[in-house]
Amino acid sequence: MQGTAQDRLLSLDAFRGFTIAAMVLVNNPGDWSHLYAPLAHAKWHGWTVTDWIFPFFLFIGGVSMTLSLGRRADAGADRGRLLLQLYKRAAIIFLIGFLLNLVPRFDFGAVRIPGVLQRIALCTMAAAPIVVYCGWRLQCAAIGLLFALYSALQLLVPVPGPDGAIAAGLLEPGRDFGAWLDRQLLDGHLWAQSKTWDPEGIVSTLPAVASQLAGVLCGRWLAQALPLAARCGGMLAAGVLLVLAGLAMDALFMPINKSLWTPSYAVFTTGWALLLFAAFLWALDGLRAGAPRDALRRLATPLVIYGMNALFIFALSGLIAKMLGFIRLDQADGAQMSLKALLYLPFRSLAVAPETASLLFAIVFNLFMFAVAWMLWRRRWFIKV
Repeated sequence: MQGTAQDRLLSLDAFRGFTIAAMVLVNNPGDWSHLYAPLAHAKWHGWTVTDWIFPFFLFIGGVSMTLSLGRRADAGADRGRLLLQLYKRAAIIFLIGFLLNLVPRFDFGAVRIPGVLQRIALCTMAAAPIVVYCGWRLQCAAIGLLFALYSALQLLVPVPGPDGAIAAGLLEPGRDFGAWLDRQLLDGHLWAQSKTWDPEGIVSTLPAVASQLAGVLCGRWLAQALPLAARCGGMLAAGVLLVLAGLAMDALFMPINKSLWTPSYAVFTTGWALLLFAAFLWALDGLRAGAPRDALRRLATPLVIYGMNALFIFALSGLIAKMLGFIRLDQADGAQMSLKALLYLPFRSLAVAPETASLLFAIVFNLFMFAVAWMLWRRRWFIKV
């Protein structure tokens, strides 16, 4: 779909572009066995900067939802129609994610049903009525309710683990309530690397919705008739408080864990999202017109370009990555090599550490995806769903 990019918040597009660029980078190393620690997810409890990326995207989706709905409401749009439009968009996003999971085998009997795009879709569906019909107080209450429901299910409900032992509150791989529910409802359709649990499972979607609603509240704050410096200051203060609150929850209540999307993880990463977004907002939209702001805007242009077609670039990068893996070429010795392995050979031959070679491949892959985003941007094609 071809459209325009009018009335957009430059800092939000840049922050979205930063997040997508980071997501493409960490999802496409040359060799998964050789990663610098910050570019890999925490193995279980704990966090790395890579664990910020997905909640950042949900947070940004919440901000965008508020700003977009606000403009439509001001134009007199019907709330029921707005809700149906959001549901339609979410359904399309879910379908795209599901179709990507089908590639390359198209085996409906074993296809993974959850996924990143599917979680984005479910969070949009769950948040939509709260955004359309509720004020900020009820939105805050919804976040608390989601955290409370998740915590009660995970900590209080006894369930059998993969080994058959029944227990409650075991936040271990495959042994928590969420993993048990995923096996009951999605057995055979879970993450292939675990088979007994899924990082985008059903129960962990509850606090992920809260991450998106946090972005919704941020959007409401941005819409206030306050000086931008005051809005940035409020975001910075809230960000610091939430980072500290997340760390306190990690120590006293429930560990920070991306795979489980624990409340401490949602609160902690929301804090960092607010801090980074406030920095983008001040640098790109808050400084007075002049040479410093113009220079920063020029530097941010590649991120803005990425951010204008973020979902499309993410989906396309996932499809290309799969194609590089399943396209196999015959070698002189009769063996076969994947197209990705063939493309990675020049990087492996460099006189650098394996982790550096793996990172260089990811950077080149990212540059290729940026070239696609740039071509779309030059033609003013902004692909929406």
